[in-house]
Amino acid sequence: MQLITILSGALLASTTSARSFLPSPQHIFSNPSSSDFKIPTVHESAVQARRVLHLENIATLSTVFPSDSSSQNDEPLSTLENRPTGLGGSPIGLMDYYSDCEPDTGNPTILAISIATSFKNVASGSNITLSLRWHPRDGAFHSAANLPRFSLIGHLEDISASEAHKSELATCFVKSHPDAVAWLPGNRIHESHWVRLVVDEIYWIGGFGDRAYIGWIPVEEWKSVTQEEINSISLPGEKKSWGWKEWL
Repeated sequence: MQLITILSGALLASTTSARSFLPSPQHIFSNPSSSDFKIPTVHESAVQARRVLHLENIATLSTVFPSDSSSQNDEPLSTLENRPTGLGGSPIGLMDYYSDCEPDTGNPTILAISIATSFKNVASGSNITLSLRWHPRDGAFHSAANLPRFSLIGHLEDISASEAHKSELATCFVKSHPDAVAWLPGNRIHESHWVRLVVDEIYWIGGFGDRAYIGWIPVEEWKSVTQEEINSISLPGEKKSWGWKEWL
C-alpha cells in the first residue's frame, strides 16, 4: 500500500510538472493581456501577411451558391454539371491560383475561368474570400497551429486587356504558375479573363495568441506596407533551421 502511495504521488508530481510547460489555455488562440513574448503590432502583422501573400501563390477561394430560383436562369449549365438542388446559400471553398502582381495595393491577381464554380457564384452575386496560409520551406517540423494564416475579404474587379498588357500581368502570373500559360485569355480550352481581388477586410491569425497577433488588420495598414518592409523580414521556417525555434 505504501509503494502504491509513493508511485501515485510521483505520477501526480510529474503530471503537474509537465503541465507547467504548457501555455495557459486562454492564451492559445486569443491575445492575452500579458505575455512573456513580444506580440507583433498590427502593422508588423500586416507586413507578415503581405510577405505571405508575396511568397505563396495558391489559396482557397470561398463563395456561396446562388438560390435555386436564380440558378434557373442558367439551367443548361446547371443541367450539364448535374448540380444538386437546395445548395442556395451553401458555402464552398476551392483551391485556385493567384499572384502578387500589384504590390503597390496588395490586391491579388487572379486568372478567372468563367466556367469555374467560384467565378460562376460571384457572377450570380456571391461574396468572395481568399484564404491562405504560410508553408515553411526549411524541412523542419513546425506546428501548423502556430503558423500564420489569414483571409482577405473583398470583391472581384475586372482588369481590361489593355491594362493587363501594359502591366505585363501574363508574364507576372506565369512566372508563379508556368502551367497557366495553357489557359491565358484567348486560349482554346476555357474562356478566361483577368481580375483582381480588391481587399476590403483582413482577418489574421499569426499563430498562438500568447506570441502572435490575432484579429482584424485595417485595410489602410495592409495598403501602407512597403516592398522594403516585405523584403526586410523572414517568416518562421523560411530559412534553413532546426527544431521548434518559433516556440521559444
